[in-house]
Amino acid sequence: MAVVVMAATQPLLSQKYEPVYAPKKIVYDTFFNKYVVADPYRWLENVNSKETRQWVQKENKLSKAILTKATFRTHFFRDLEKYSLNRYRTPVKLGKYYFSYSWYDNTTVPALFYRRTIQGEPMLLVDPTTLTTKSSDVVMLHGYSVSKDSKYLAFLYNINGSDWRKIGVVNLETGKKTNDHLTGIKFSGLVWRGHGFYYSVFSQNGKFGSTLDEKVYYHRVGTPQKEDQLIFQRKNPATTYSYRVTSDERFLVIEERNQTTGKENIYYIDYQSKNPHIQPLITHIPDVFDILDYHDGKFIARSAFHANNGSVVLIDPAHPYQFQTLVPEYSEALLLAVHPFAERLICVYQSNQHPILTVYNYSGKLLYTMKFPVSSTLSGFYGGFYDSKIIFYFTSYTIPPVVYQFDLHNLKLELTDRTEVHFNYKNIVYKEVEYPSKDSVQVPMILIYEKGLKRNGNNPTILKAYGGFGIVSSGHFDPGIVNFIHHGGIFAFANIRGGGDKGWAWASAGRGINKQKSFDDFIAAAEYLIREGYTNRNKLGITGASNGGLVVAVAAIQRPDLFKVVVPQAAPLDMLRFERFTVGHWHTDEYGSVSDTTGFKNLLSYSPYQNIKDSVNYPTMLVITADNDDRVPPFHSYKFVARLQNRPAQKNMILLKSRHHAGHYSGSTRNMTLRETADVYGFMLYELTKKEKEK
Repeated sequence: MAVVVMAATQPLLSQKYEPVYAPKKIVYDTFFNKYVVADPYRWLENVNSKETRQWVQKENKLSKAILTKATFRTHFFRDLEKYSLNRYRTPVKLGKYYFSYSWYDNTTVPALFYRRTIQGEPMLLVDPTTLTTKSSDVVMLHGYSVSKDSKYLAFLYNINGSDWRKIGVVNLETGKKTNDHLTGIKFSGLVWRGHGFYYSVFSQNGKFGSTLDEKVYYHRVGTPQKEDQLIFQRKNPATTYSYRVTSDERFLVIEERNQTTGKENIYYIDYQSKNPHIQPLITHIPDVFDILDYHDGKFIARSAFHANNGSVVLIDPAHPYQFQTLVPEYSEALLLAVHPFAERLICVYQSNQHPILTVYNYSGKLLYTMKFPVSSTLSGFYGGFYDSKIIFYFTSYTIPPVVYQFDLHNLKLELTDRTEVHFNYKNIVYKEVEYPSKDSVQVPMILIYEKGLKRNGNNPTILKAYGGFGIVSSGHFDPGIVNFIHHGGIFAFANIRGGGDKGWAWASAGRGINKQKSFDDFIAAAEYLIREGYTNRNKLGITGASNGGLVVAVAAIQRPDLFKVVVPQAAPLDMLRFERFTVGHWHTDEYGSVSDTTGFKNLLSYSPYQNIKDSVNYPTMLVITADNDDRVPPFHSYKFVARLQNRPAQKNMILLKSRHHAGHYSGSTRNMTLRETADVYGFMLYELTKKEKEK
């Protein structure tokens, strides 16, 4: 068998890089009757045309051969297996049960299991393979919610990676699926009240058409979707909604956000009133409040109102603009999450990249605090509102999830479960640094490597960032990082502006007209790593996904001299057209818009696709997308790759990998998840150590 496999592998290992030809069919766009911009690969936006499909097939054939060679030479896929997680994921306590996702073998997608006790035997609840009649479909579960009486579980799932979802319902007492089947779901919550739940639908405007017209409905279990009650909608296409039901099921709270202006309105329905109806709580304010629950006559809210790092306030429905501070803002700690329970309030902070677990009572008194290691993540905090014990988990880039049970009454922490690893995690160093950006602002970064590493300027290094939408980036276990480090590498993550790592001001400083500062921060991180002797430009690779993919693509186009290999994943790359498709119109507050001259000029100044220069040999790139990504359509990557490849000056490899039956997020079967991880890190390691590997 080994001989057959080797024989089959040899043609792939011997294939040389030859770029795939893509003809230019130039379309000219004129903006404001003045600015003319050429788009030579607009035809690739027609993803279903025969010409586009054939071009993508050739690109995938080429990248598969190169990636197979890279992972084979570095042994990355083989080594990755021993660092990956076991088949069960961390448990979640909802109502009477504990739930967890699990693969039952390496070729299946994760199924949902449940058990009555945390140490009990898991029982299969939802098998995704039973949710479609097409054997070629890849069905993934994407969240679930349990009714207050623990009788029903509603679950979301998608097919072939799409953001469009469906909803099913399971009777937890019998383990049987009900006849409830809801469609047209997108970016939806699953919020139970009584014998049904609230959810969202959108109008469908083709595969890549704009996502518009959100409506919130209430579905009663056992009834057809056409009978569902419409609860809330607006005519404004820029608005989206989030909603929750308070733990006592008295209130439904709806937060209406205008994605263009950043303003919000908050409404509620009091179901204990004589005439339950939608009424305003707070309106026409910045998007700074998040209503969490209700306690002793007042709403509990996380707030950034005059609090850059966040605070917790109480809002009386009778006097909603007279906020009462429960937990104040701390100047040296960023509030990441708030979890209300009947007698205690859990607040998770971040200070100098360390998460801090705190517990307060409803008088605002601090009862408990515990600091966790740098660049780690605390999440979960699952349990009922009136439970005395809850579970949460701790993880980091190189430590798989460790599950704790926390007693809210006596404030005792108990280790419940951990994942065994086949490496010495204590031999890995986490180093916190700060470096100056172009405008001298200090930017935090974490460096991860094995003990004994020498700063000789010759270490293979991967630099990563996200830097968008005010999202706080924290460490989650990644076996690819562990494997890369064990091959002598350094992993670096820069908390650049645009992200929320230092609060709302930090996010705003890298947003809209200031977006270039986010890219400057990333470029400055690369310069720091080289200047301080960690690596050199021939040993430095960069990668990022979604907005992070945009960051690394911009950096590569603006400073091609700094990088050896670049891997943008699921990235928006034609920024003059991003707002025309799917959810792009919601993100003009983050990037700007071509509808005004200031926004147009700013977008044109950094859009990767438009700024490719004919005379430059850009670094080696692997551009990863998915054919069913209906959040950032794949033609962003198609056009970018075509324009890079089809220039005589381009001598370094430009590869495209378009994943089939996949969407914005990667992963499906366990083998596929490992393969995708190996492709990214194995390719980068090979390119950064190529001469050594080929000796």
